[in-house]
Parts: sequence; C-alpha cells; structure tokens
Amino acid sequence: MCGSAPSHPATLLVRPFGGSGPEAHGWSCWRCFRQPARCGSMAVRLDTDGGFARFALGDPEGAKQKGSQMQQPPKKKKMSRKAKVNQLKWYRLKAKKKMKSPNPEVRIRYKLEKAKRKEEWLIEKLRKYEVPRTPEPVHDPEILTEEEKFYLKRTGEKKKNYVPVGRRGVFGGVVLNMHLHWKKHETVKVVCKPCRPGQVYEYAEELTRLSKGTVIDIKPSNTIIFYRGKNYVQPKVMSPPDTLSKQKALEKYRYEQSLEHTSQFIEKLEKELEDYQKHVALFKNREGATSVDEETTVDDRTVTSYSE
Repeated sequence: MCGSAPSHPATLLVRPFGGSGPEAHGWSCWRCFRQPARCGSMAVRLDTDGGFARFALGDPEGAKQKGSQMQQPPKKKKMSRKAKVNQLKWYRLKAKKKMKSPNPEVRIRYKLEKAKRKEEWLIEKLRKYEVPRTPEPVHDPEILTEEEKFYLKRTGEKKKNYVPVGRRGVFGGVVLNMHLHWKKHETVKVVCKPCRPGQVYEYAEELTRLSKGTVIDIKPSNTIIFYRGKNYVQPKVMSPPDTLSKQKALEKYRYEQSLEHTSQFIEKLEKELEDYQKHVALFKNREGATSVDEETTVDDRTVTSYSE
C-alpha cells in the first residue's frame, strides 16, 4: 500500500517532485532491483543487508576479485625454448671470454669460482646418501683371553675364506657376506683394497657395529680378522637396514672421489692466484724503484749543467 513503509527490504520509497494526480501528493512505490546502475564510470548499487536500504558505489564482486588478485603471487613467465637456448649461448660466450682473457688473474678467478660451485653441488649430493642410524640395543662384546685370541688369530690366518671391501666401502652386502661365512666358520677375514692410510680402523669400527662381531687382529696389509662369538645366532635380516645398497654405495664413492679431486684443484688454484699476486706486487715495486732512480739521475745531470 502506498504511503506506508514497505515490508520488503528491497523496496525504495521515492516522492516525485512534479506532476499531477494522486501521485503528486503521495508516495509512489517502486520496486528496485539489485542490479547496479551506472553513474559515469562508477556503479551505484542498492545494499539491503540488515533490513535497511543503502546506496553504495562500486561492484562488490569486482572488489573481491581485485583483492584476491593482489594476494596471489605473480606468476612466472615460462621461457620459450628459443629464449633458453639464447640464454645458454650468452653464458657460454661469457665463459669463453673469461677463459681467453689476456689477464691471467681473470682466468684463474673464473676457474676458482667454477670449482667452488662444483664443490657445493657435490656436498649437496652427498647429503642424500647419509643414512640415519637407527637406535640399536647395547651390544656387549665377549671378553676373550689371550690364549683364545691367539688361537682364533692363527685359525683365521690359515683359513682362506674372506670378504672383500672395495671402493664402495662398507654397505649392506659386506655384512651379509660376513654372516654367510659365519654360518660355517668361526672367523672371517675382511680384506680392504683400495684403502687409504688409517681407513682400515674406520672399517673395523663400522663392521663391528653392524655385524656385532669381535675384532681379533688388524694386519698391516689392511686385513681384519673378525670372530663371530661363542653364542652366535644368525639374524633373520642379515643386511642391516641402515646401510646403503650396492648401487648407491658406488654412486657415493664417485661423488666422494670427485669432491676430493675438486678440493685439491681449488687448493692448487688458490696457490696460483697467490703467487700471481705476489709477482704483480714485486713487479710494481721494481718499476717504482727504477722510476725513482731515473729521476735522481736526471736531477744530478741538471745540477752538473748549472754548475758548469
């Protein structure tokens, strides 16, 4: 009914300013739609939340979209294949210029930076092969008398059964072979070749932890004699879970070798750079000394000419 407040919140009461008839002295009821009306570049909309009619500017959906766009991080543009090739060509050309530079210091510094980057990359690679040690029960090694040790040492030397430890180092297969030998023999020899000086003791400690055996003797020829124990029981899982596989052990060895050679190469380059800098400093000192001598000789000549 006109002249009274509308019951629907979306109803807008508007009083006309002119005209004739009954509408000139009363209220006319217009049903407003929620669709916003344009006023220039801004959108005018009617907000009826809370039972009250209010006018507002702007589009709420557009504002939400803008807010979400501002929160999202900018997407990285994918490089085309041609752009990647051009970038690689640019890097190669830059490296080629440094390698063919007439200044020896530039060449040495470029090699040094490249070697250090490779060293960091190798260290990151080797971290993947670090196996976390699982908590194990405390192993109580058997106490042997001197006579028993002497007897086991002699028997271990006479027997021909052995387990090789090569460039892969200690991995699951070495411990498995030790348990297979202990099935029929009390002792087993572990031959470490190739082996750096002092590395045989590291192997002995690691194999003692993994196999729960007892070290009887360590030979100077990098041979370790292990005793299985008096109350030896073959475990169900002979290859410990906290060891590397054969393939991964070989990969780790290759990365370690590469890291060792790279570190040696870095030391060599640093020494070369230091020697070159010393040579340059010495050459500059000599040039300064010769220039001072020339100035003194010129001054002496001028003094003698004036005296004459």
